[in-house]
Amino acid sequence: MKAGSIIFRFRMLFMAILIVIGFSAPWIGLWGLGSRISLLEWFGLHISRLGLLSFSAATAVVIVSGALVAALGALLRIWGSAWLGHGIVINSNMQAAQLMADGPFRYVRNPLYMGMYLWVAAMSLVMPASGAFFVLIAVALLIGVLIAGEEAFLSASLGESYRTYLATVPRILPRLRTTLSVSGNKPRWKQAVLSEIYPIVVFITIAFLSWTYDEKLMWRALLIGFGLSLLARALMPGLRTETSSPQ
Repeated sequence: MKAGSIIFRFRMLFMAILIVIGFSAPWIGLWGLGSRISLLEWFGLHISRLGLLSFSAATAVVIVSGALVAALGALLRIWGSAWLGHGIVINSNMQAAQLMADGPFRYVRNPLYMGMYLWVAAMSLVMPASGAFFVLIAVALLIGVLIAGEEAFLSASLGESYRTYLATVPRILPRLRTTLSVSGNKPRWKQAVLSEIYPIVVFITIAFLSWTYDEKLMWRALLIGFGLSLLARALMPGLRTETSSPQ
């Protein structure tokens, strides 16, 4: 539990480190493993070599697919943050004062982690292909550790009510129907949008800037978006601690 708490506390730092490694792909320069061709171009080349589409058509399909993935990731993050609350989402400690079973949490237990993985997957299109595959695997493992740690903490803290929730709501793949009743919580949409600026920037970068095939432009957009997201979070109200753990 202690190791899990430490990973949870520094989860965004671990995530940032993994993403930096993905973009830099240091093994390319150090040992000559792989190339700096982006995952976007890699997919385009392999689809065209299979004779399914021309390279230009294949890259267009990849860009549109990536934009849809980024959009879904951003929507899940905003939807989940609106119900859970900005203060809970960014809190460095797990919280378990009250079970959250409203909004997307009625259909899936971890919408915020799902959203996170989706925007990371979309952003990986800009990374070198080998770096992108590293990030997709490493982030999946990190999220798996975080989910397991949170579920153990919440089970111990909330007891039978949370164990009933575990049996009713799926962990990752959403259930389209739910028997859970609403608790009367209210979403905070404006706060959620401000706290989830970065997934929105990822969507804009993939959906609009990918067509330029200018990787440096896309990197700058993602870096500026990261700075804006930090500024927005710093200017937002203090932490709330009424509901279950952040993601």
